[in-house]
Amino acid sequence: MDIDYAIRKDEPLVITDTSTAAEITLYERWERSNRLSVMFIKTKIVAGLHGSVEQYENVKDLLKAIDAQFVTSNKALASTLIMKFSSLKHTSMRGVREYIMQMRNIDMSESFVVHYILISLMHQYGPFKISYNT
Repeated sequence: MDIDYAIRKDEPLVITDTSTAAEITLYERWERSNRLSVMFIKTKIVAGLHGSVEQYENVKDLLKAIDAQFVTSNKALASTLIMKFSSLKHTSMRGVREYIMQMRNIDMSESFVVHYILISLMHQYGPFKISYNT
């Protein structure tokens, strides 16, 4: 079906009275692919993104808008994970195993864990932080 054609190729020149049959075919192919791609993406995205992406009719612009939304979402997710991670404390009431399981169940990337460890180190580890970051 070649639905991704509009994603892979730039929009061709708009059809005019002087357009050749090949140019018309190319534009119609791109336009169909673009329309189907936009329609498919809009039906599959979560409801929270609909308002911010509804105005896009070009699939490449739509994908850029969705990508921009996820950059914000990733930052919010990182903040949520940091708060969740930093609020967990081991108490003798719960036990070590439960504490470890809670920490392990938080979906964290390795880079997040490294970043968290670095920012949580005491001031005396400043040279180590600088060395790691360089």
